[in-house]
Formats: sequence, C-alpha cells, structure tokens
Amino acid sequence: MKMLPRLYRPGDGDVGICFEYAVHEAMNSGDPRVLERMETALKLCNIKRPQPKSILFGIEKTGAVQLIDTAKNILTDESRTLAGKVGQPPKLRSRLNTIAAAFRRPATRAALPYSIRGLWKADLFVGSIATQQWVGTTVKINPAHLEGAAGLRVGIVPTRQGQNDRVRLDDGRGLVICPLHHDADFMQAFYEGWRIVQAFIASDAKVPPERRLPRPVDREICRMLEERREYPAIEVIEDLRIFGQPELLKTVVGEVDRQDLKGATDTSVLVAPLSRKV
Repeated sequence: MKMLPRLYRPGDGDVGICFEYAVHEAMNSGDPRVLERMETALKLCNIKRPQPKSILFGIEKTGAVQLIDTAKNILTDESRTLAGKVGQPPKLRSRLNTIAAAFRRPATRAALPYSIRGLWKADLFVGSIATQQWVGTTVKINPAHLEGAAGLRVGIVPTRQGQNDRVRLDDGRGLVICPLHHDADFMQAFYEGWRIVQAFIASDAKVPPERRLPRPVDREICRMLEERREYPAIEVIEDLRIFGQPELLKTVVGEVDRQDLKGATDTSVLVAPLSRKV
C-alpha cells in the first residue's frame, strides 16, 4: 500500500476510468442506486427479467485488452448482443477476440458484422444472465463526450443540473441514456470516494491533514488504509470490504404502478435494499 503513491502517475482520464470501474462494481454488488436506473434502461432495450450484471471490457493504455471479469465464466455459447437492428442478434462469446482486436487494429473492424462494428468502443457489456442478452454500454464521466456507435445501446453518464434526468432513448445517438443521480445518491458517493483516494495518495499513503480532508469520517477511511501500509494493496481493499457488511442487506426488485396528474398509469422498476431476516 505504501508504494501506491510512488507508482501512481496522474492522468486526465483517471477519474473516467474509475467511474467505469465504480459503475461496474455497483451493478455486480447490487447497489440499488445504479440497478434501478439500469433495470429501466435494459427494459428499453427489450431485455426481459434484466436484473443487470456487468462485464468490464478493460482496455489498457498499452493497447492490451482484458475482460477483467472472466467473460467465459459468465457468457455461454448462446449469449447474444442486442444491436437494435432487425435480424438475429449476433452471438457475443465467439466474437470477443475480434472485438478486442478491433480496438488495436482498425483493419480488423470490418470483420465484425455491420450491426456491431462499433462494439469495440464499449466499456461494459451489461445484460441478463438469465436470458443471456447483453448490450454494449459506454460510460462517460463527461456527458458531452457521449457518442453512439454501431452495437452500442446504452450510455451511462452523471446527471447534469437543469437537464433531463430520465432514463430515455436518444434517437440522435441511437443510445438509451442512463443518467445517474448526484445529491445523496451514487454520484455524490463516487466523487467523495475519489477525493478521499486522491488526498490519501497525495499524502504519501498517510492520513491527510485536516485542511485537505476536513470531514472526520473521510480521514478515518484514510487511517484504516495507513494502518495497513505494509500489506499488498489488493488484499487491503478486499479485506476492508467486510466492514461494509453487505451481507446484512438483500436487493429486491419489483414493479410499481403510479398515476400522473392526468390519470395515466406508468409502471416503474423499484430496486430496494431490505434487511435480511436472522
């Protein structure tokens, strides 16, 4: 852990990469702040019984490509990627290597079916394990950088003040836009976590001074990390998960009917954590 600030080299894209990881982790850990929004997005992609799961399509700066979560353990030979075009959805597992190669070599992109030729731009594959239907998903910390491409179906961005925060179809980009809320929600937790990590690294893996992190709870997180400076960073992160006690909650997905002012009924997805019964 103590070597982390000495090995880290800050870059302009760091917060965006961390945002991709955070969204991926939130879906697979059952975070209702993200699951509720993604349930709605996948329904707009015609995926039934979504209960979203995420496969992280990680592209390193060196050009090496990895499927961080072992896709072979998640996908089957019948897994398909929904492209939003008429016709049989292309199978995904058999094309993973071609999609990866398309990122490094533009000439390889022509080997992909036209309907998913831009799928190499995906940050995540999000979908349903039950139905093995998946959609290419792009994740952008700056909504202005969101772009559509053949094969991409969902765009995940933070909400912007004064703009539409509904999960909606953007016909211009050909994407289902899934904004994640800020105040007392996922984006606030993400940015607070980002600041804590940046302050910890800038303080040589020690508790930052109070002026840098004024809130005691933020410094307490850094104190827990500093106490483990001599241990491998990955092991420390895994060990600290137990303090979150995720086993005390279970995620329940349900549908809620509501009526607007004109009396029209709208069915929405509700994802909520409930205490487990002992």
